[in-house]
Amino acid sequence: MVTSVQISPLGRRAREPDRGHRTCQGVTTSPAALGASLAVHSAGMQMADGPPGTPSRRTAAPTDGELMAHSLDEPEAFGVLFDRHADAVHRYLGRRVGQLADDLLSETFLVAFRRRAAWRAVHVEVRPWLIGIATNLVHGHVRTEQRRYRALARAAAEPATVPLDPADLVGRFAAEALRGPLAAALAALKPRDRDVLLLFAWGQLGYEEIAAVLDVPLGTVRSRLHRARRQTRAALPLDASPEELR
Repeated sequence: MVTSVQISPLGRRAREPDRGHRTCQGVTTSPAALGASLAVHSAGMQMADGPPGTPSRRTAAPTDGELMAHSLDEPEAFGVLFDRHADAVHRYLGRRVGQLADDLLSETFLVAFRRRAAWRAVHVEVRPWLIGIATNLVHGHVRTEQRRYRALARAAAEPATVPLDPADLVGRFAAEALRGPLAAALAALKPRDRDVLLLFAWGQLGYEEIAAVLDVPLGTVRSRLHRARRQTRAALPLDASPEELR
């Protein structure tokens, strides 16, 4: 679970005591703005429909699209999107770049906040758009990602001598899911093929969503995914589960 964060101008993700509400600097910047953000959070709770004593009614929580539109006039509303999607984006980044996930999570939401006026409702949720931004940021750390996979491949072949550090292996993913042959195969993939495979497997995006966030034709997504699956499956043991790539 991602703890409370603030996104600083430097894009660093600083931890602070959890006060029950995660915010983004520049999104929620004052007590008054925080109050407005909490007001958005309260959508879906019982709200009075008349004078005191009048039966209350329950309203639906705002959609991602509504929050994006609202944030153009009231930036603090963007903090609700952080609350909704930070965990998913962080998991995706953690599997790809390990400890860099914290910094790249901050950068992802900072970039998204700055570009929110350009967002269009291509998807039902903002999540695919955010994961697309995160993927673009990973491109600046391709060597780090490849070194991570190679290190995991080597570690899988060696007996563990010390307890694994959960901060280094997010969710113990490397120990339990990213087996040595698969890690080596991911390191050997072309970056564009690896992007499609991991957006599908770890980002949980569909073909059309991948095409949209990468700005490529649907047919290109299918061909890259087919090629990446073939190459990674060829590196897996014969008894490996087909679901290991998902």
